[in-house]
Amino acid sequence: MSRIAFIFPGQGSQYVGMGKDLIQTEIGKKLFSQADEVLGFSLSRLCIDGPEEDLTQTYNTQPAILAVSTIVFEILKEKGIKPEMVAGHSLGEYSALAAADSLSFTEAVQLVRIRGQLMYEATKTIEGGMAAIIGLSAPAVEEICRQASSAGIVQAVNYNSPVQIVISGEKTAIDKAIELAQNQGAKRAVSLPVSAPFHSSLMDPVAQKFQPELERVEIRDTSVPVIANFTAQPETEAEEIRQNLIKQVNGPVRWSDSVQSMILQGIDTFVEVGPGKVLTGLMRKTNREVACSPVERPESIDALADKLRQG
Repeated sequence: MSRIAFIFPGQGSQYVGMGKDLIQTEIGKKLFSQADEVLGFSLSRLCIDGPEEDLTQTYNTQPAILAVSTIVFEILKEKGIKPEMVAGHSLGEYSALAAADSLSFTEAVQLVRIRGQLMYEATKTIEGGMAAIIGLSAPAVEEICRQASSAGIVQAVNYNSPVQIVISGEKTAIDKAIELAQNQGAKRAVSLPVSAPFHSSLMDPVAQKFQPELERVEIRDTSVPVIANFTAQPETEAEEIRQNLIKQVNGPVRWSDSVQSMILQGIDTFVEVGPGKVLTGLMRKTNREVACSPVERPESIDALADKLRQG
């Protein structure tokens, strides 16, 4: 019998057209309608028709990915496919919490919209960015950040796989870190197309402004354990979850450790719930022994259901 975890994608997985098939389902129609109503604009139309430049604005991307991921989750649940635990990458942690009954869907949609707006505002005052370092270990990347910090703030923030680390900080320091990484034999060291230094200490003002929003929202104990980005450990208690979400804004995403934590607890089947296949790709770099299937469209959900029924 498979032991299943659902994993939920973060920013970067969005594309124009996502949700086009889902809105034809009863669940998709209902949840998109709820999201459109609470946000005060047609999120569903933005997902399906774009334009891309609007969809990629972080204050739109965040609720869009969460909505699509939650619709896929609810369809899976309707088919009797339920996880033993859940986790999400950065923004995806909110989708995971909605799936674990810790946040209501409408509260989660509104929260990530505000989270995105605060992050967008921060980009106006900070000249920062992010870069991916591929082919070096975490300690090597951390040492590079220490050396590059002579040029400004730069930190390792997304531990995506044992050999893929994302750094974040001020542009001058990012550029220096890229040069150092290339000199030390990184397979790739490239700037990412993002406008803010997410998850770094430069996001401290965002965390401070976001905290009252998190205090306002009702967060409940979870129905299944949620592996938190900040701790890479299973969390179930509402107050712990609230604190982790605050820390997540300006703290690291320990994704590789989160995956290993789930495997150590006996998970052997992962389902990437939502748009894209980013997390499935990272899984292959982390542990090839476990199964990982991306599901997004009704036909891929049906195929997964058939596969699990057959054992």
